[in-house]
Amino acid sequence: MTTPVFPPLRAAYDPEAFRSTAHALMDQLADYLKAALGGGAMPVLPWAPPAVNQERFATAFPEEPAQELAPAFAALMARVLEGSHHLHHPRYVGHQVTAPVPLSALCDAVSSLLNNGMAVYEMGPVATAMEHHVLAWMAAKLGLPPGTRGVLTSGGSAGNLTALLAARQAKAGYDAWNGGAHAGPPLTVLVPRSAHYCLARAVRIMGWGEGGLTPVDVDDHFRVRPDALEDALAQATRAGRKAIAVVASAGSTATGAFDPLEPVADFAQKHGLWFHVDGAHGAAASLSPKYRAQVKGIERADSVVWDAHKGLLMPALVTAVLFRDGARSFDAFSQEAHYLFHGDGDDARPYSDVGLRTLECTKEMMPLKVYACLSVLGTRVFEEAVTASYDQARRFAGRLKAAPDFELALEPDCNIVCFRHTPAHVPPEGWDALQVRLREALVSRGGFYLVQTRLPRGVYLRTTLIHPLTGDADLEALLDALRSAAARP
Repeated sequence: MTTPVFPPLRAAYDPEAFRSTAHALMDQLADYLKAALGGGAMPVLPWAPPAVNQERFATAFPEEPAQELAPAFAALMARVLEGSHHLHHPRYVGHQVTAPVPLSALCDAVSSLLNNGMAVYEMGPVATAMEHHVLAWMAAKLGLPPGTRGVLTSGGSAGNLTALLAARQAKAGYDAWNGGAHAGPPLTVLVPRSAHYCLARAVRIMGWGEGGLTPVDVDDHFRVRPDALEDALAQATRAGRKAIAVVASAGSTATGAFDPLEPVADFAQKHGLWFHVDGAHGAAASLSPKYRAQVKGIERADSVVWDAHKGLLMPALVTAVLFRDGARSFDAFSQEAHYLFHGDGDDARPYSDVGLRTLECTKEMMPLKVYACLSVLGTRVFEEAVTASYDQARRFAGRLKAAPDFELALEPDCNIVCFRHTPAHVPPEGWDALQVRLREALVSRGGFYLVQTRLPRGVYLRTTLIHPLTGDADLEALLDALRSAAARP
């Protein structure tokens, strides 16, 4: 006796309906991409308050399916495309989220349809093989040794947590995974004051509290001061904390500053500490022959985090966590799950079962888009994208220095540029409020999208030149728009 299938359920899986819907969507997306890349009248962000969008997309789900799937879906997608933030617009210069290469979006469709979760090899055999090769390529670009292994995970926050969990198991001197945070002396990690907030969050997740992060002073360029590392270690010891690791940033979030990695590596080696590099944004500098020196010393790290959804032009989220000693990749997560993992004896921890080494159990086919784009587009396009964005940041900084009504916060290390508008009619005590007002004006009007940050000297506008098709003329127009907005009362 066969199980009856509700007709709408069968229709939801109909291949021909999917074919017609997908073809229409591809045309729709290609038209959108053409309009976004061309800029023109399209706003970067069609600003609307949260309550407005909640009303526009109110919960009103019908009980019965649409009479015709393709037109109903196309109408909904048109509303989504119109109201969303347009990162492919060349005047998007905001957060560290790139305009992904369109080919990668097709890979996401394949991943979603196949739905091959990667906890164990048999659930994601192709993606597991691809992940192995993508990580090996990334490790080689960083100069890490052949034994380097790693995992792909969901973002830099998860990646840094994964690396610190492994550092804890390797350097704590006790089994913190099974014994808990209080099974030994309280621990801490030495971290530059300019580091991303996710590191402070990670130590709190691990149960170390506020003291789990010991700050290290930075210089006027917001790079960690190697001469301050010994003082930070002594401070941790006085506080009754055992330091197990030191972290350096390869492209800090606020300013894009690269810490001097070589002296930090020397310090870590001298004191037997785990050396971790948060290269979420800047590890991609290793792809550029011109700017590879920015990450000199990264090859000595015990662990590195690298976001492919930044310098590799991938959609979010794809983060590599690379371990110099591949066996250490198992140390972050060490529990048993016999219904999933069946290894025994020498094969108790197979690399092919990714779930042994990641925060996720069911994980999407993250490596598919990276592997496919490297295979089809070639590696040079990504190398050139990094070099071009770093070059452009330096040209933009030069324009800012030459303009009497703008102030450059610091020379850029990568593609992040911080500056502020300082027109003669606004006194210095009003500059902070002016930057806030200018950003709000430009974002709400939709012509540009940029962000702001607070540095020791005050509030600065912050641009990330992460769109590979943003031109110098777009940045000149940005300065003109800021001048116009400042002239208005």
